Amino acid sequence: MIGGSTAEAELASLSPWARPAPAIARAERDGRLARAREGLGRMGADALLVNAGPSLRYLTGVGWGATERLVALLLPASGQPILICPAFELGSLQAELAIDSDIRLWEEDESPTELVADALAPGATLALDPLLNFGAARRLGERLRIVDGAAIIDGLRMRKSPAELALMQQAKDMTLEVHRRAARILAPGIRASEVKRFIDAAHRALGASGSFFCAVQFGYATAFPHGLPGDQQLEEKQLVLIDTGCTIEGYHSDITRTYAFGAVSDEVRDLWALEKAAQAAAFEAAKPGETCESVDHAARAVLEKAGLGPDYRLPGLPHRTGHGIGLAIHEPAYLVRGDRTLLAEGMCFSNEPMIVVPNRFGIRLEDHFHVTATGAKWFTEPQVSLERPFS
Repeated sequence: MIGGSTAEAELASLSPWARPAPAIARAERDGRLARAREGLGRMGADALLVNAGPSLRYLTGVGWGATERLVALLLPASGQPILICPAFELGSLQAELAIDSDIRLWEEDESPTELVADALAPGATLALDPLLNFGAARRLGERLRIVDGAAIIDGLRMRKSPAELALMQQAKDMTLEVHRRAARILAPGIRASEVKRFIDAAHRALGASGSFFCAVQFGYATAFPHGLPGDQQLEEKQLVLIDTGCTIEGYHSDITRTYAFGAVSDEVRDLWALEKAAQAAAFEAAKPGETCESVDHAARAVLEKAGLGPDYRLPGLPHRTGHGIGLAIHEPAYLVRGDRTLLAEGMCFSNEPMIVVPNRFGIRLEDHFHVTATGAKWFTEPQVSLERPFS
């Protein structure tokens, strides 16, 4: 249903998620460390340095974002993992740490990269997290042989376990429910900022820590994939595009719906149907052993056959068809030309081949799937129709 309710009524009927998915178990995290060490062996590296951010959380449970102060995991090919941490942050780190490790502290006037280098033999080969900043990498390279650790890190994180899939399923189910409620509060004159505040509050009411992000676009603003500045007011006969998500135990949702608020033109209807067909084609193409770029090609083929594009030309699809998702909202691999990563069981992607008609309107339908042994499986059911955003 679109419209007919209020933010107050919808929030009053929400309560924390009844069956939350379990957090990642200690045994699973230990298995991740073991597989990372196997990757070091294949690469011939002596250790892996993982910077603060989603990969550190993946391996240790420590959910810190990267700053100018180095917080990192040094994982040697054998022996106990080492956590590098500012001394004054020790208590906070220990509160989140989910593995056994040696903790080595540095004071504000000391060099954390020296602490890393001192833990290894002179000239050892160190595989680096690709998200480590250049300055730290340069300093480490003065004492150690540096190689790219992306193959190890991405190789682990791209394929999700059943426990990870369950956390992602909860996040996506929660966001889809928030989308349903947001559609109900729409009315002429409502501001985008009001809808955003409602969406954040609804995520919190369900047990998330609020919206990880939220885009609310009406009418003309839908022609811009990430919207326009300002605070729009909804009018009759406009398209509504809402893109939002939350996190559960760090795992992301990211769902977009585009639907009509009142009557819209036949052109909009035809392109909405084309968008749905392109999304369906991408889903059907996502099979184990196929390349990521083949999924992007499948969506674009539908659009180009209808006279849109080609490539990134407009009217058409101005960006990739999809992105990997997990502990980061955008992570490898990507459904885009040139990414020849082979699809494999457990890989998770957005599917969002947006159609943009420049300076007029845009239509994006975004749901996510994970790859199974036989093909793709939706996390959430795609939008039913232009007037029915939800099944």
